[in-house]
Amino acid sequence: MRLGQVTGEAASRVGRRKVNADAVAMITDTRRGRTAFVVADGVGDQSAAARAARIVARTAARVAVVHGAREGILAAQRELLRELPDSAADSVLVVAVLPAGGQDDGPCDIAWVGDCRAYRWNGRVLHQITTDHTVAEYFRARGHNPLPGMGHLVTSSARTARSSDIGQTATGSSTGRFLLCTDGVGKRLEMADIKAILAEGMPTGSTVDALIEAALNTGGTDNATALVIDAIPAHAADT
Repeated sequence: MRLGQVTGEAASRVGRRKVNADAVAMITDTRRGRTAFVVADGVGDQSAAARAARIVARTAARVAVVHGAREGILAAQRELLRELPDSAADSVLVVAVLPAGGQDDGPCDIAWVGDCRAYRWNGRVLHQITTDHTVAEYFRARGHNPLPGMGHLVTSSARTARSSDIGQTATGSSTGRFLLCTDGVGKRLEMADIKAILAEGMPTGSTVDALIEAALNTGGTDNATALVIDAIPAHAADT
């Protein structure tokens, strides 16, 4: 199967924060036939957090499209430490690398640190690809109930993660509709809510707007950022 086209569109809103510390990056390498998509969430509500998110997003996308999602995060860490060596500014992020339109369908390479999320909707089932790197998930994995607030405490980040801390996985196919988002969307919406919006089949721009609006309507106060990617088989793109 060949991909007819791969398109992505993002939107972000500040919520009730002072600063929008989220960032998005997308880069296509036509020679290699791949596109890298990144969503980053700066830790905190300061301009330094926003700068950290921008640094890791652009660096991760630039490197991941060539060397893969995990290497993108490692490169983002090096660049963050180089540009902000004396700062505590930090960010979490998720990276997805897909075959570009016109290429053979293959796995989607995904890596992440922290609690930015990736989902895939294949037309029937919505699957959360990533697992949050949070204190809450640490205790759940060991059979314990987390205390309130533990879901907001991340256990890995661009600045602090060791190589072994980076989450990485691959989907069997890159076709379908993907969502990358910050916790301002992923933690505010139930799976059923996300599935219903992705399944409507609206254009990517309308879909990200609907996801963010739904998240903020739950009373969310955090920055809300969503990136929706459509990877369409060639035969479907031609119809």
